[in-house]
Amino acid sequence: MRHYDLSPLFRSTVGFDRLNQLFESAFDAEETPSYPPYDIEKIGENAYRVTMAVAGFQDKDIAITFKPNLLIVQGKIEDKAAAERAYLYRGIAGRTFERRFQLADHVEVKGAKLESGLLRIELALELPETMKTRQIPINGGEPKVIDAKAA
Repeated sequence: MRHYDLSPLFRSTVGFDRLNQLFESAFDAEETPSYPPYDIEKIGENAYRVTMAVAGFQDKDIAITFKPNLLIVQGKIEDKAAAERAYLYRGIAGRTFERRFQLADHVEVKGAKLESGLLRIELALELPETMKTRQIPINGGEPKVIDAKAA
């Protein structure tokens, strides 16, 4: 097992405590699950989409849970008739899954849609007004407005 010392990164940063946990969990993962396959897209300045290939699953078979900084997608098919079938080859995966996505602060889930075997989850980064870029006046004075009227 490798151990990486990330302390130099934290010498000049404030509030990135979770970053250390993310690095450790990424390096500690013994085997990364590959089912179901997914894409993560940036579709706008503050908009993202997670698309998962979930062929064979219906709305009732999928649960999407959103917690602060965490999106969990779970799938479980309750197909009692499949147990009675005699498959010669079974290549369509309909197995239970759980996929977790770590989200940045202020990322919100806007909606989800299942269409043609693809589950699309819309995400948006919504910064509060206090975190948006703003100009700070020097010496606390109000900026002067010059009237452009002709004399």
